[in-house]
Amino acid sequence: MNALTQIQSVQERVSPEEWEARVKLAAAYRLAALEGWTDHIYTHFSIRVPGPDRHFLINPYGLAFDEITASSLVKVDIDGTLVDDPSGLGINRAGYVIHSAIHRAREHTHAVLHTHTTAGIAVSAQKQGLLAISQHAARFHNRLAYHDYEGIALDLDEQQRLIADIGDKDALILRNHGLLTAGRTIEEAFYNLFFLERASAAQLAAQAGGAELIILSDAVAEKAARGFEQAVASERPKLHWDAYIRRLERLDPSFAH
Repeated sequence: MNALTQIQSVQERVSPEEWEARVKLAAAYRLAALEGWTDHIYTHFSIRVPGPDRHFLINPYGLAFDEITASSLVKVDIDGTLVDDPSGLGINRAGYVIHSAIHRAREHTHAVLHTHTTAGIAVSAQKQGLLAISQHAARFHNRLAYHDYEGIALDLDEQQRLIADIGDKDALILRNHGLLTAGRTIEEAFYNLFFLERASAAQLAAQAGGAELIILSDAVAEKAARGFEQAVASERPKLHWDAYIRRLERLDPSFAH
């Protein structure tokens, strides 16, 4: 019997608020799998557990994104102690280093999503970074941060530089590495990731065509970015998320177990 089949539901021993957070985070993993935003077992999403304790939930190291369930998620404190590890698999050290840094430093951030997609890695390796060549990219005009690659994120001393680089922004390109988004809710973080992933894929496709690219002016890109900010304020991320959840529930509702 493998670790996945041995996991029992934790719903009865956690608060309703934690269970809701678990279900949402498990859904985010499954949706990322549907979109092809995975790197097998090597990337990680997290969400803060509601309540006074500085705990967050993250994936067990060894399960693929399409295997994640609400009950399989690992609860970790801000110092790296495993509070609840239903599968016994532990967590990815790099996941702890990256996610704990942001959860510790930013009280308003409740969800952090990190990917290693082909498009995201490719754009992260380009010196100019994300180009303002699409509406999706304009979402991040003057709202995107960059962090230089320092090797696999295993050293705690990198955290201070990561936090300094991301500042107050909710989107970060980890150079030569991948993408990261954050949000006040998981719906908002996922909305940000959707646009950053699409913008990266569109950039590669446009560059592959070989034609001269049209770069949006700062004024136009800023106008578009402000429009997106108004959409976020009007609950657009929740509408976006809810439509995704309906799709997921039709395909496979097992994430919520």
